[in-house]
Amino acid sequence: MAEIDSSGGGKKGGKKRSKKMSTKIDMTPMVDLGFLLITFFMLTTTLAKPVTMQLNMPDKTDTKETSPVKLSETLTVCPDVDKVYYYQGIPTEAGTVMQVTNYSETGIRKVIADLKAKVGSNFTIVIKPTKKAKYRNMIDMLDECAITNNKRYALLEIDPDTEALIKRSGK
Repeated sequence: MAEIDSSGGGKKGGKKRSKKMSTKIDMTPMVDLGFLLITFFMLTTTLAKPVTMQLNMPDKTDTKETSPVKLSETLTVCPDVDKVYYYQGIPTEAGTVMQVTNYSETGIRKVIADLKAKVGSNFTIVIKPTKKAKYRNMIDMLDECAITNNKRYALLEIDPDTEALIKRSGK
C-alpha cells in the first residue's frame, strides 16, 4: 500500500503549538484507476486497418465458355524490378515490338490510358511478371489498373516466348 506522510517536523522547545495530525493518502485506488483507464483506451482505440484492393476471381465451378479477346484490344505487360515491358500482339510474331517504360504517371499509366481511350471498353491487360519481379511490382501494376479504371485484366505466368522477346529487345 502506497502512502504519503505529510507530517511536519518541529523544534523542541520554544512556543507551544497545537499538535497537527499527519495526513495519510492511500494511493492504491489512484493506481488502480490509472491502469483501468489505460486498459480501457487500449481496448477501445481503433488501430490503422489495412486497406485492401478487391480482386475478382472467376468461379472454379463455372464451365461456360469464355469469349475470345482480340489481340488489337489487348496489352501484355511484364513488370520487372525497376521497369515495365509491354507489347501488343503475339510474342512469336516478327512484327511484335517490345517496349519499355517505368511505373510513373507518364510511364505505364499513360500507355494504358492512351490505349484504353483508343480501343474502348473491351480493352484487356495481360500481366505477366518476370522472374526478377518483386511482389511490390505486381501490386503497382494492379494499382495502375485500378487508377485507370480498367476492370478487365488477367494475371498469367511469363512464358518462354515472352522471355525470349524481352531478351531480343535488349532493353
